[in-house]
Amino acid sequence: MKKRLMTLTATAVAALAVTTPAFAQKTVTIVREIDTDRYDPQKSTSRSGAEVMYMIGDTLLNLDYDMKTLKPGLATSWTTSPDGLTYTFKIRDDVTFCSGKKMTAKDVVATYERWLDPETKGLVKWRMGDVDKVTAPDDTTVEYKLKKPFSELLYQMTQYFHTVLNVEQAKQLGADFGVKAFDGTGPFCMESWTPRDSTVLTKHAGYKWGPSFYDAKEAQVDKVIWKVVPEENTRVTAMQAGQADATQYVPYWSLKDLQADKKLSVTKAENYFWTYFIGFKVDHELVNDVRVREAMNLAVDQKALTDAITFGFAEPADTYLQSAVLDFNPKLNKALYGENVKKAEALLDEAGWKKGADGIREKDGKKLAPILYGISGFFKELAEAVQGDLRKVGIDLKIQLFDATVGWGKLATQEFDAFGMSFPYVSAGDALNLYFRSTNAPTPNRMNWKDKETDELLDKGMTATDDKVRAAAYQAVQEKVHDAFVWIPLFHEPLFVVSGAKLKPIKAHGNYGCGLYKGLGIAFK
Repeated sequence: MKKRLMTLTATAVAALAVTTPAFAQKTVTIVREIDTDRYDPQKSTSRSGAEVMYMIGDTLLNLDYDMKTLKPGLATSWTTSPDGLTYTFKIRDDVTFCSGKKMTAKDVVATYERWLDPETKGLVKWRMGDVDKVTAPDDTTVEYKLKKPFSELLYQMTQYFHTVLNVEQAKQLGADFGVKAFDGTGPFCMESWTPRDSTVLTKHAGYKWGPSFYDAKEAQVDKVIWKVVPEENTRVTAMQAGQADATQYVPYWSLKDLQADKKLSVTKAENYFWTYFIGFKVDHELVNDVRVREAMNLAVDQKALTDAITFGFAEPADTYLQSAVLDFNPKLNKALYGENVKKAEALLDEAGWKKGADGIREKDGKKLAPILYGISGFFKELAEAVQGDLRKVGIDLKIQLFDATVGWGKLATQEFDAFGMSFPYVSAGDALNLYFRSTNAPTPNRMNWKDKETDELLDKGMTATDDKVRAAAYQAVQEKVHDAFVWIPLFHEPLFVVSGAKLKPIKAHGNYGCGLYKGLGIAFK
């Protein structure tokens, strides 16, 4: 791996330097892997969009580093009615958009009305709950009324999808909103975006309403340039050569070298919830037997896979969710997961799948050769490692990987038996409601998991007005899908932020995988 690093040319790093404008003294260049499709929080679910949106926009609430504690944002306080149907937020009266327009409760209302409007074609509306209406009794009060309780609401309001917008600008720009311009209330303002190249942000003059868990309440740098650098080698060398100032997009093979470099600082998010897994279409012929799914789980050596691919930096997974997440079930039988080839062989024999002359199992004239779909890139190594493990027990996994431009469409079909995925989550309810509701099939419930009891438990957790009731419901769902081997959990990904010689160490945040979060931790030495 060090050889890979050494093969980099000075030309690649020089190219990065040439294309990075030289501005004021306090300019920071952040390198990242890919770009977003747009900067509209109601129309994009990309992490690359989120990491900029958190800097140029604000939400009513913020999420502390522990990923559990809610902190004031644009709202200074909030109350919930006993029936869980009405939330009342007191809104700051000293907030302005980058354009200078004063933000009031009416902007909050307009933001949600735009999201709810069918013409907006807004995404992930479930993150709002079942909204009755959102009103502004005065300029500093928002009443958010639901048709039924939504226990996830306050946590969802820390997600960038809930960014408060200048809807007047959105209406003026139409389809160009979030493409040509974005007027937000965040610590930085969007200066320009050159797709697939760079996004330039400037300090929001007068911003002073940063989250309390930051020492600084305003941006400590004048300009931030998000630079798209697809090649991982170039990102690493750019950091080492001082041509870039920060990144979270560093390959695992480079981490030990970066940690050893005294010019650099590497921090790890104390809580970060992003899990890699392989899911099964449980109603497909080759994997509809729970014994086959259990055997496939037991054939996979998560520890060896994690050590080989992440150099031991990630945590091998024996549960679907990271154990520190809100409402995690600590009583899950973790022994069900992890390599046990002997038991896997016995389960497949019991299920009637016998090895043929070529070593591949057969039943009723059919080979046990499930088709796995995934997105090309990093997942290629994971899929091939799993493929090798399954071969040992006589399963011939067929891998078909696609470019992201067509891959997401392919993953919405019924053409495959298994699929590879990774996903961020803020709580157990966040993950479970997204993936395991019957109504969410065929996507994002790509497993076709349609179970009445699961749906009832999810409803109970989502509409709970008591934390213990919510937790018990979500923990029951975890046990149900865990014991049904609906997924092969692979590993829980860590998040590292690397800062360069000019900067103070940046404390990594875990919200939606955006390590720099609001950007208020970026400061020169």
